[in-house]
Formats: sequence, C-alpha cells, structure tokens
Amino acid sequence: MSMTPLAVPGLRAVVFDLDGTLVDSMPLVMRAFAHALAPFRPELSEGDLFLRLGGPPERTFMELIGNEAGAGEAMRRLEAFGFANSHLVKPFAGAKEMLATLHARGLKLAVWTGRDRKTAEDILRTHDLGDFFGEIVCGDDLATHKPHPGGLLEILRRLSVSADEVFFAGDADADVLGGAEALVRTLFIRHGRKTDPAILARAWRTVETPGEAFQLVLNQAAGGV
Repeated sequence: MSMTPLAVPGLRAVVFDLDGTLVDSMPLVMRAFAHALAPFRPELSEGDLFLRLGGPPERTFMELIGNEAGAGEAMRRLEAFGFANSHLVKPFAGAKEMLATLHARGLKLAVWTGRDRKTAEDILRTHDLGDFFGEIVCGDDLATHKPHPGGLLEILRRLSVSADEVFFAGDADADVLGGAEALVRTLFIRHGRKTDPAILARAWRTVETPGEAFQLVLNQAAGGV
C-alpha cells in the first residue's frame, strides 16, 4: 500500500467507479465478455481482457473482431448474458453503509462508470444506492471514454467543485489514468492484480480491496489520514 498522505483539505466530493469498486460484478463482466466473443475469436486471457475494459463494449468488440456485423452480434450476446445473470451482481460489503455516512456528512457523491446507463441505473436501483449520488456519468453519455478524463471533468462541472476538492476511487488502469489526467487524486483498488509500475506511479494511493478503500474514504471524510 502506498504511504502517500491521504488528507485533502477542503474535501467536498467523492467520485466512485461502479464495477469492481462499489459492486462485485467483475467476475460476471469477464464471463459476459468471454461469452460474447466466443464465436468470433480465440479466447483471451483474463488479464488481456481486463486491460481492454473501461470504455464502451461496442468499441472493444470492434477492436477485437474487426467488423460491424460481428461486433453487433457480440453486443447482443453480451446484453443477453448480462440481463440473464444480473441477479449475481451485489454491492461489496460496507459499500452502502459508507455511502450513507458520506451522504449524511454532506459530501457530494457521484459515479463515473464505463457501463451503459441502463444497466448502471438498474444495478443502483436494485440495491437502493441511486439516491446517494448527485451525478452519474456512464459509458454511453459522452463521446469520450475512460481513460480520457472527459467524464470526470463533466462530473466536476456539474457538481461545481474543483479537482483539488475531490477524490476518485476506481479499480482499473483506465480509472487511474483518467483521474490523473483530470488532476484528481485517485484511490486505486488493485484486487491483488499485478499492475504496471507506471500505473501505480500515477495513483494517489493504492489498496488491495474495496473494504480498505471504503475505510480510507471514511477516514478522510472524518478529517483523518
């Protein structure tokens, strides 16, 4: 774990990624992508597939399949698999309690996710998380996608906060890169994965699990380190 000091004077807002940060959905996401791609190409390793996530699935499928017809069919397979198994997505332990505490303390909360708006809102609604967030920017809302910082900058604009009044928690390389480009301190959840040192160098602080991240966020909201 990085020992960079956590304190953010004048903290006013916290932004969260969704998959792998607030909700335990990454195993299902990986299975869904593997299922979608199966008819079109040899299976990718989990590590290679994970590195391609973060933006819109349509872009990923075009890159990996190379033609619109195949990408369109892969997208249909992805959506069908996701809807059939959406009941398997659950919030990480402590996520809802953390959000309730931050909300009660008057912090502005937002979500920046590469997931499409329909399924993102469905997950938040199913688990009674949506009301905590003042803003949600999804993968199909803007022309830019992680690691481009446009979605995070849009959240700052909507919340009327500056980059030095915010921190962002995410679990993907694209989260770290996007947060760094927006000049927002980014808390990186590794989930035990091997990570490029260049990515680690751009993270503000690194933890292994969402639970550790939640505790750091709560400490910061209480003015601790």
